[in-house]
Amino acid sequence: MWKFVVDESMPRSTARELRRLGYWAEDVRDVSLKGSDDDTVFSYAQAQQATLVTADRDFEDIRRFPLGTHHGIIVVRVPDILPTWVVNAELLKALKQLHGQPLKGVLVIVELGRIRVRRQG
Repeated sequence: MWKFVVDESMPRSTARELRRLGYWAEDVRDVSLKGSDDDTVFSYAQAQQATLVTADRDFEDIRRFPLGTHHGIIVVRVPDILPTWVVNAELLKALKQLHGQPLKGVLVIVELGRIRVRRQG
């Protein structure tokens, strides 16, 4: 079963929606990491052996976060002007498409109506 750490760049409801579907999910705002830098949030997700869910495009940098070296990163690229339920729906749709696949070491980019998966090698 996948585990997720949700960055503060995501809607407050994202971790709650993931838990509703039976996933282990923690919001960084609930563990006193609000306002923390990327490295701190990333390190926390790694310590939890969890995939980081974020809207922060800095996490797409595979030189800084090399494929195959982490527990997974999902970057949700949905325009800020859309309601939070759309952001969550796109994430959940992507997870449904990825069902059964390992997220460890993978970078997933979620956009409106599509996902891209980058794996090592």
